[in-house]
Amino acid sequence: MSRTSWMSVGRTLTPRQTSLLTVLSFLTPLILWSVVSYVPWIWHPQVLIDDAGGSTAMAVGNRVERSRFVEENAALAVAGKPLASGTPVNPVFLPAPDAVAKALYNAFTTPPRRGDMWLHQSLWHSIKIIAWGFAIAACIGVPLGIACGVWAFSSRLVEPFVDFLRYMPPPTFGALALAVLGINDEPKVAIIVIGILFNMILVVANTTRLVDRGLIEAAQTLGAGNRKLVTRVVIPAILPNLYNDLRIFLGVGWTYLTIAEMIGASSGISQFINQQGKYRNYDNVFSGIIVIGLVGLVTDQVLAFIGRFLFPWTGKTNGPGAIAVWRILTFVPATLFRLVGRSFRRSQP
Repeated sequence: MSRTSWMSVGRTLTPRQTSLLTVLSFLTPLILWSVVSYVPWIWHPQVLIDDAGGSTAMAVGNRVERSRFVEENAALAVAGKPLASGTPVNPVFLPAPDAVAKALYNAFTTPPRRGDMWLHQSLWHSIKIIAWGFAIAACIGVPLGIACGVWAFSSRLVEPFVDFLRYMPPPTFGALALAVLGINDEPKVAIIVIGILFNMILVVANTTRLVDRGLIEAAQTLGAGNRKLVTRVVIPAILPNLYNDLRIFLGVGWTYLTIAEMIGASSGISQFINQQGKYRNYDNVFSGIIVIGLVGLVTDQVLAFIGRFLFPWTGKTNGPGAIAVWRILTFVPATLFRLVGRSFRRSQP
């Protein structure tokens, strides 16, 4: 294909082109990493000592800077002693892809040191923290955001202060969270909530304001009151965009995870990564980082797949799956509201 067929402005790529570029997006950094790791003349600023020769300053298995290795061999040559030999390598903090792959396999199959957690245990602990933080933020942020987008009163009352709070880095609340919530998982969840909530309110409010005004006016013409306008018009109209907003904020929660898990008692995948860094097992550090990326990517793709079921076409207000889910979620509270209203009216003289 010609270059213009790939780079034309506004042109939609074919499924084959999309798949190829998706594969390349992952292969390109892997290839660069492999080149830096395996090709000796690309970087390799250190030398892994295979034979110390007559040197007392170097030992087999040690890594030394290449300049120091050259100087030591020059001194050995002058002294008439056997020269040292070694293999060019990268620093220990950049392990090769095959070393990271082995470490990733061993992390799930080899028992950890006494007192440490398995990688899957650490990961599950982190997932629970993310889930609680995101759920709490969504339960507060989505209703507030919708209210701000629907009513100017709520917008003027809530958004100015939220806009002020969102510029405060969540870690600055760490000491306060520890003082109020203790040293276990509660302050970690609180940091995730703070990191997501304030921006979520503003984004959801803006998403709500994008509802086609014609839909609201048509419903008002048909006699819909405020409650029906919100539940039957506004919320169904914003569901596709709201769903995508929540997917994005779930990813934002993962970006705050490592900071949150360092507050109070260290735990989760962040503790695993930090411990392996202290042991200088950087292949395990890379494996922990890769696991976080994989979990986030898989979660997002699963949610995207579900979204295609709920909202099967783009540009429409919603899909049949979304309508069904929304009716199920609102059936119980709506039924209770009607029953309470009927009981109240019957009790009146």
